[in-house]
Amino acid sequence: MKKIYLLIFSIMMLVIVGAGCSSDEEKGTEKQTQQAGEKVELMVSAAASLQDALNDIKKSFEKENANVEVHYNFGASGALQQQISQGAPVDLFFSAAEDKFDKLVEEDLIEEKNGIDLVGNDLVLVVPKDSDKGIKSIEDLTKSTKISIGTPESVPAGQYAKQTLEKLNLWKEIEGKLVYAKDVRQVLTYVETGNVDAGLVYKTDALSSEKVEIVAVADKEVHDPIIYPVGVIKESSHPKEAQLFYEYLQNKDSKKVFEKYGFGNLN
Repeated sequence: MKKIYLLIFSIMMLVIVGAGCSSDEEKGTEKQTQQAGEKVELMVSAAASLQDALNDIKKSFEKENANVEVHYNFGASGALQQQISQGAPVDLFFSAAEDKFDKLVEEDLIEEKNGIDLVGNDLVLVVPKDSDKGIKSIEDLTKSTKISIGTPESVPAGQYAKQTLEKLNLWKEIEGKLVYAKDVRQVLTYVETGNVDAGLVYKTDALSSEKVEIVAVADKEVHDPIIYPVGVIKESSHPKEAQLFYEYLQNKDSKKVFEKYGFGNLN
């Protein structure tokens, strides 16, 4: 009888252990399935002037990569660079100026091999569509009462604007009329609303507005080249997906989107 009881007990234990193992396997499989279905969220810090083009690219990228969500933090390149330097959780940086990008390379936050100069832009002078100030050239800014540019220390477009005005010997004459903006989009808004007589913005921003008119394009010789570098942050939480988006920005479809919004192709 004891042998029979022992045999029955052994069989029951095997059944219980087997059920437990099966349950663990099922849970493991379920966990893997959940992980496979989880969405990865990428954070991209990008210059404000890239907003329209990048929002278009985001739609097509997410359609092709359903498990990745792209979130943007748009702003002045200098401010974004400082945020990243201070530890902001960012996966990619798309700057409107090489010096801001190079700063992160110097700080070993972006590896040089994971960065590329992707697109270019032009600096233009815009006035409200109904302007009667007679401003037809950059030299005509002496006729204006208020002029807006981005803050040169943090906004690349403002830096290029200051270089242009200094090169044309206009800076000292109009410095007292300047209204500084936090980014190039704010400059555009000031001009659209008539709060200033004119503003210096990127061509891409000017083309996005029906309320302003481009009256002059700054000669490329009067300011540094306007180049937009993009790169993957070294400590990205999602390096595989960040690299995927980085490469997607360089494909022929993305290049067509950039060209559509007025950016120049550098590659």
